[in-house]
Amino acid sequence: MDAHLAFAGYLGTRLHLGVTGSIAAYKSLELLRMLASSGAAVGLTLTAAARQFVTPLAFSALGADPVHTDMFGPEAASFGHLEPGQHAKALLIAPATATILAKLAHGLADDMLSCQALAFPGPILAAPAMNPRLWEAAATCENVATLLRRGVRFIGPGSGSMACGETGEGRLADLRQIALETLRAVTCQDMAGRRVLVSLGPTQEPWDGVRIWTNRSSGTMGAALAVAAWLRGASVMAVCGPTSLWLPEGIARVDVGTAREMFDACVAAWPDADLGCLTAAVCDYRPEPHGPEKFKKTPGAATGPTLSLLANPDILAHLGSHKKAGQRLIGFAAETSDLEANARSKMQRKNLDLVVANPVNVPGAGFGAANNQALVLDAAGRVEEWPSLAKTEMAWRIWEWVLHLCA
Repeated sequence: MDAHLAFAGYLGTRLHLGVTGSIAAYKSLELLRMLASSGAAVGLTLTAAARQFVTPLAFSALGADPVHTDMFGPEAASFGHLEPGQHAKALLIAPATATILAKLAHGLADDMLSCQALAFPGPILAAPAMNPRLWEAAATCENVATLLRRGVRFIGPGSGSMACGETGEGRLADLRQIALETLRAVTCQDMAGRRVLVSLGPTQEPWDGVRIWTNRSSGTMGAALAVAAWLRGASVMAVCGPTSLWLPEGIARVDVGTAREMFDACVAAWPDADLGCLTAAVCDYRPEPHGPEKFKKTPGAATGPTLSLLANPDILAHLGSHKKAGQRLIGFAAETSDLEANARSKMQRKNLDLVVANPVNVPGAGFGAANNQALVLDAAGRVEEWPSLAKTEMAWRIWEWVLHLCA
């Protein structure tokens, strides 16, 4: 999983993965790895058709336990058809064929997986994968509508070219989306009903036709915060500077380039937000534009051009000065020295509820790293120093702190 998606706090959680007979079945091996990387234990059931594409041994080798196959195989003696419902918190079927959707819709239980699904009391998720004509067939549409009414959660399908050469809707959804939707189904929804604004990434300030003024922020910390809030049930808007980081569907995303564009997007979203977490590394200044043409150096010149810098709007200060009762605002401070003094000053000047100060000159932390370390303090006087942590773990802790402030 990407660094901003690698949430590993699901130790003690059991999931069950069902794999059916689609050519996309081979992708379920990587899906298993993604789910297991969260710390969750994953059991597995392969239908007879799925075993034409992938083998039980492949899943066992990747850590799936138990692995169920035939309804009347050796596991039948230990009531394997009931095992997922007794231990797993969610049942995911990926890929889900038209056949398994029909069985689920009509309550058939003639093989191990359909019997397990019928007996499963918890959340059931299905990630369809089939030819577009199968997906669009009237019977499939009716089956999907029936399952939606019963609370089955569908992930995808996506659109694109198919193994048969046709193009249309029916591709297995992005594996990251499937894995995260499954984790969301078993995550405590303690942020449900809250509207969260997150800014992330750098800004880029153009100077001439090819050059920009920017910084080394990757956006990983902000993306981890956005995904963590979404996993916990929040409605999330992410205002993203120039970054290629993937975010799950369900997070509203606004892509911007410059600090002024980010200012406009954040100011527009802030009145409707309950929580604001501004992690973006916004350029405080922008170069006075040279123009649309590329600057050409003078041959033999000993010095280059002189740049004049113009101040950009202060997004955090503006939101802090327009904070309504009940809103909470979190700021980040990228520092190279005097962490606590600089963080306290920022908190007071910008009317913040919480400040996370990062020493960006420490190897293995800060910009572009998967880990971070921080000094965290809030307006109530609480202070903690956090060692090097995965940014996903830090994001989880920050929201725990913020929920305590809101209590």
